[in-house]
Amino acid sequence: MVAIEAPTGPFAPPPYPYDRLNRLKPIADAFEGGSVDLSIGTPFDPPPAAVIEALGTSGAERGYPPSVGTAVFRMACSNWMQRRLGVDVPVDQIAAAVGTKEFVASLPGYMKLRHPERDTVLYPAISYPSYAMGATLGQCRSVSVPFGPDGALDLGAVDQADIDRALLLWVNSPGNPTGHLDDLEAAATWGRSNGIPVFSDECYIEFTWDGQPRTILEHGLEGVVAVHSLSKRSNLAGARAGFYAGDPEIVDFLKSVRQHGGMLVPGPVQAAAAVAFDDDVHVQEQRDRYRSRLELLADVISEWSGIDVPRPGGAFYLWIPVEDGWQFTERLAAEGGAIVSPGEFYGVDGTNFVRVAVVQPDDKIELVARRLAAAT
Repeated sequence: MVAIEAPTGPFAPPPYPYDRLNRLKPIADAFEGGSVDLSIGTPFDPPPAAVIEALGTSGAERGYPPSVGTAVFRMACSNWMQRRLGVDVPVDQIAAAVGTKEFVASLPGYMKLRHPERDTVLYPAISYPSYAMGATLGQCRSVSVPFGPDGALDLGAVDQADIDRALLLWVNSPGNPTGHLDDLEAAATWGRSNGIPVFSDECYIEFTWDGQPRTILEHGLEGVVAVHSLSKRSNLAGARAGFYAGDPEIVDFLKSVRQHGGMLVPGPVQAAAAVAFDDDVHVQEQRDRYRSRLELLADVISEWSGIDVPRPGGAFYLWIPVEDGWQFTERLAAEGGAIVSPGEFYGVDGTNFVRVAVVQPDDKIELVARRLAAAT
């Protein structure tokens, strides 16, 4: 486990991880057709036309939207969870988030207000960088939790001293960057037995490849909060719409403090988000796109590199074991014109991996595939 202590002096923000890839862009741009950015999980496919229409015709831009979310938006979230995940969550235990990155980044500071005697955020050792950065921004310490041989978090490895100081535990399934599917029931049970709230980031849940989508809320609402987003599900990353749902006391506290902080999803966005959550057809179409791209690039990179590229259990990333993450990243830029992410962006345990996000349109993915095939 790696512990990062809370800042004690003036805070100097570190370089944003993806900015470190800028030096590779001229190399990849030298290819005919230019570089293909597969480093960041930002969607490039279009959202549904009905969602865009709702965004421009709601008339909701005139007044302040409720911070907690409109009744229509929250009902759409509740209906979606019941329909797709098989869980019934009362509407008053659901609240809007301005996307979910801001929720992740601001949560430790808010939870510390609730429990000032605690100061530690537990998070997966290989994971989205904002879990640890959120702790830093909230003047908390962060402690990474390793994965066991079965791919699930090894919660038995957490020191008792860190348990005693823990504000919350983050879990992420399907996981970014690995695509692993975690044991959410075990995480919920562990959190309850130790009095630690568990926040489950489930933004990739619609892109579960092994089995059915699973939410931590299947195992009861006490002590757990699920976090969801439309950024990946409906290609709406620019709209910034998500929600959190679960334990009534935690949700009520966060609703109140976030209202004071002015956390408001714009009214037109909430109207469009409700339309998106009510439709599953476009999600299946997007699932088919991502699955096809994953298979194509996994096959091509395997042939080109000699590495048996594993398929993920979920999400739209290839997490590829390599000898040196930066060296492999540079090689992909030089031979395929593709910009990908070295695994160290997601924790020191990721040094010998790279992450490939299959988010670009099919023609761009096929362009990279042709370049690598030619370089084989």
